Amino acid sequence: MTSTENKNNPQGIIVLGVNIHCEGCANEVSKCLRGFEGVEGVEIDGKNNKVSVKGKMADPIKVTERLRKQISGKHVELISPKPLSKEEKKPPEAELFEVVLKIYMHCEGCAKEVKHCILKMKGVQTVDPNMEKNEVCVKGIMNPHKLVEFINKRGGRHAEVVKKTSVNTLGKQNKEDARSKMKKSKDDAAASTTSHDQLRLVYAPQLFSDENPNSCSLM
Repeated sequence: MTSTENKNNPQGIIVLGVNIHCEGCANEVSKCLRGFEGVEGVEIDGKNNKVSVKGKMADPIKVTERLRKQISGKHVELISPKPLSKEEKKPPEAELFEVVLKIYMHCEGCAKEVKHCILKMKGVQTVDPNMEKNEVCVKGIMNPHKLVEFINKRGGRHAEVVKKTSVNTLGKQNKEDARSKMKKSKDDAAASTTSHDQLRLVYAPQLFSDENPNSCSLM
C-alpha cells in the first residue's frame, strides 16, 4: 500500500451502505471481504444496512469496488471516509500580447509577405506592418520569442522584439485606473457640494448687518 492509499483511510474504518435483508446476505458480504487486501475485520449491521470494514491499510475505493463486483444486484455505497477529491488545476490564463517587431521591409511586397507569414502562426490575431519604420505590430495569444523563431524559420527573415506589452495586465490596470477615477470624481463631487453648502451659510444675507441695505435696524 502506498502512502496515498493510507491517507484515504486515516481512521482505519470503512463504512459501506449495503442492503442486508437476511442472514444469507450478511454471510455473503462477510465472506467477500474477509481476507481482502488490508481488511482486518468485518462487522455487519443488518438493521441499519451498514457494513464496517476494519483495517488501516484497506483502501475504501478498492473495498467498495470489490463488493460491487463480487455481489451483483446489490447497491453498495461508500459512506465514509469520503474519497479525497483531486484538486482541479485551472489552466493558466492565456496571455494576450501586443508585440512590436523590427523587420527590414524595402517594399510593399515585403510588407505583405511578412504579414501573410505571421498570420499563419497559431494565436496571432492582427498584424500591422509599418514599412516606413520597418516595424510590425502583432497582437495575439502567443509567446513573443517563439514568434521571432517562427518568422526566422518560416519567413527566412531576421526579426527582433522592440517592445512587448501584456494586454491582459494592461486591461486590469485600465480597470483599476477607471475605478480610481470614478472614486475620485465621487469624492470631488461630494467635496464640491459640501463647499457650496458652506459658502451659502457663510454668505447668507445678514438681517442685522450695516452692509445689507434691506436689513432691519434696531432702534
